[in-house]
Amino acid sequence: MQSNRITSLFNITYPIVQGGMVWASGWRLASAVSNSGGLGLLGAGSMYPEVLREHIQKCKKATNKPFGVNVPMLYPDIQNIMDIIIDEGVNIVFTSAGNPKTWTSFLQEKGITVVHVVSSVKFAKKAQEAGVDAIVAEGFEAGGHNGRDETTTLTLIPQVAKEILVPLIAAGGVATGRAMLATMVLGADGVQVGSRFVASNEASSHILFKEMVVAAKEGDTMLTLKELAPVRLLKNTFYNELQELYVNGADALQLKEHLGRGRAKLGMFKGDLENGELEIGQVSGLIDTIKPVAGIIDDMITEFRVAQKRISSLQL
Repeated sequence: MQSNRITSLFNITYPIVQGGMVWASGWRLASAVSNSGGLGLLGAGSMYPEVLREHIQKCKKATNKPFGVNVPMLYPDIQNIMDIIIDEGVNIVFTSAGNPKTWTSFLQEKGITVVHVVSSVKFAKKAQEAGVDAIVAEGFEAGGHNGRDETTTLTLIPQVAKEILVPLIAAGGVATGRAMLATMVLGADGVQVGSRFVASNEASSHILFKEMVVAAKEGDTMLTLKELAPVRLLKNTFYNELQELYVNGADALQLKEHLGRGRAKLGMFKGDLENGELEIGQVSGLIDTIKPVAGIIDDMITEFRVAQKRISSLQL
């Protein structure tokens, strides 16, 4: 694959970034993605500071390739997280869920490449103004926490590409080589892949959750909890309880009380498929195997090249 703005920025072989997903993105997954030619990310959102330090150190031992850390800026102990990232010599940070101005300059002054995740054109422009090195634009098909505008990847990517100059990474609904090619045709320089890597051998998510992802069909996920922070969930007992609360006119406080603490860990990490919060993207309907990361990336690149040849032969 020829070098482009994303492979050059991160010094990687393929323009594939692994999403820093909570309860899935530990050192085994991140190092496997990096060793396979992509960019692995540790998901700091589900790690206490010293746990993150441990995962960074293990990742450095498991790969000599570039990797990074994804940091949700709503994290309560974020200063400690950033200090550990700097102390451990991490060179790439993806930020999300907050104002990119808060940390971009601070990190860049330490020689760190900064990428910010957005869900709209407005926030993409703000991220560029903040001086980020690249932007991830994530459509509402994506798993986990999402944008309120419900803009799909197909429409979001060309709109963002038209308004920014920095490298653009497409996310949301990308699990195949064909989707990768499609987003790059629309203006992206690379892709961020989340849900497909959840269903990998190396992901730290519970095997029962992985199996539920593989079994998912079209319509099995829904975006909910927009009053708190929009999140896409697999339908289960917890999801049905939320819908009953909505029917009964629950306000944000009641929804928050029912959500409680540790709901995502309960489902995705501990494997309680009924009472846990099961975050995954719509593209789970296309995922039908749990396999090693190396095989996932190889499949994507092979399919990308086949699709590329097919496109080149099309005539109007």
